[in-house]
Amino acid sequence: MPYRRLPNTDTARIKAMKTALEKGKELPPNKMAFSSKTIVRLQKFLPHFEHNFQLYRHALASQNKKSKEYNETLKKARIYLTHFIRVMNMAIFRGDLPVETRAFYGLATDESTVPSLTTDNELMSWGRRIIEGEEFRIKKGGSSITNPTIAVVKVRIENFIEAWNYHNTLSKRTFDYTEKNYNLRKEADEIILQLWNEVENTHAALPEEIRKTVNEEYGLVYFFRKGELDKVNISDAPPQTLP
Repeated sequence: MPYRRLPNTDTARIKAMKTALEKGKELPPNKMAFSSKTIVRLQKFLPHFEHNFQLYRHALASQNKKSKEYNETLKKARIYLTHFIRVMNMAIFRGDLPVETRAFYGLATDESTVPSLTTDNELMSWGRRIIEGEEFRIKKGGSSITNPTIAVVKVRIENFIEAWNYHNTLSKRTFDYTEKNYNLRKEADEIILQLWNEVENTHAALPEEIRKTVNEEYGLVYFFRKGELDKVNISDAPPQTLP
């Protein structure tokens, strides 16, 4: 007898439960190969499991779809902020601005390097510092840095922060559905195991080939071991005639 293999994906779990449920609807209770208690549990659980699975897939699809837009917004914000700092440093190098200008932005006055903007938090932190520093410097009578102006940089940073917040909301939603689905999956496996055990026990007295076929009607999935598969292939082969 080939061995059975329990579903290992949520799609396969749903298919297995649906097959059993549909089979159960075709037969009166006394003809079913599994108990009425199991079918009641299945009827109650399956819609809940399938609904959460669809919510998870939708949340994941939304997250993946928005990831490209988010990454583009992040890239633009980093470029504009980097360019602003470099333009400011070039103005200091030319003598158009004093070295003390860097202090307005929280930068060391004796360093012309661009601070690390690798992480999201670094980009947000330095974005706020540069924007607030430039606005304060202009209020103090300083000339505006252009190409890009701080107004343009501010728009890019604000767009990034808005996208970051939305991205985190989508990520959290996907994570919540993943966690919930993980817990539901355990119950799904318990139900399927109980269901399949009951079906096999009911048909235990049937001949092997009939038993396999009848059990598969309830959604059970069987696989042949290598040796068994070789025997099946041999038995299915047409008889050879002697020359």
